[in-house]
Amino acid sequence: MVASLRYPPRPLAESLGRFYAGAFDSMVPRLRRIAMRNLELAMPELPLAERQRITDGVFRSIARVLVGVARLPDLTPANIHQWISHDGLEHLREAQARGKGVLIATGHLGNWELSVNAHTLLCAALGTSDTMSVVVRPLDNPLVDELVRQRREMFGNRMIGKKEFIRSLLKALQAGETAAMLVDQNNMLDQGIFVDFFGIPARTGTSFAKMAAHTGAAVVPGFAVWIEQEQRYRLKFYPALDLTGDIAEDTRRVQAAMERAIREHPEQWLWIHRRWKARPEGQPDLYRT
Repeated sequence: MVASLRYPPRPLAESLGRFYAGAFDSMVPRLRRIAMRNLELAMPELPLAERQRITDGVFRSIARVLVGVARLPDLTPANIHQWISHDGLEHLREAQARGKGVLIATGHLGNWELSVNAHTLLCAALGTSDTMSVVVRPLDNPLVDELVRQRREMFGNRMIGKKEFIRSLLKALQAGETAAMLVDQNNMLDQGIFVDFFGIPARTGTSFAKMAAHTGAAVVPGFAVWIEQEQRYRLKFYPALDLTGDIAEDTRRVQAAMERAIREHPEQWLWIHRRWKARPEGQPDLYRT
């Protein structure tokens, strides 16, 4: 599948990507049901047809992610602008200038697999060097995990496994480096607290806020989102968040920034994940059918 998406002309690869994502949608129908339920919970004001349109968009977005991952080895500083552009780079530079490291708060919005490598290549096109460390969870299939790891690290960025991430991330931030973490998924009970996400209590990890408080690192939301009019992505960095040092409050502020970005591009978030699977004690299962 990767070869079929890498080598044909890009329009054909994108058509194939939509075919693969459509087959995935058809073969695993529960994912569409989860997406529709999530949208019903998060945006109850939307009519059914709009929730269906957004869900269709989720699978188109997955198709673009597949194509991007497959063609990463062919990206260079010379051609990266055909795929993506910077937006708000000054916000990242201002945060880096503080000298205490930067934490990028990101999530499964747009093309999260392209974003970090694209940033490195875009900076190289400007004549500068800027790599990142990224906290990742190893994929269940070791062969797929190795393929993805090679692509994630091919331009000098470093992947940090979740099992050992605290020490490695702390070292990177203390050296004034930039690191990214995905902050938009359900967490185990002993690793998180409940904060509102789209107005619904969602179990959320506190490691991100704790690391920011401990190191004084600036926190910058950043996402690679598809711009239909340009037919390419835009790597958007937002102004650094104003954090307080209070772990619960800062976790809430990070989630609020994630929600704002999703609302800007709802069809590009991974609604097929059961974000509200964990419930506060005594509250009902939101996915029971």
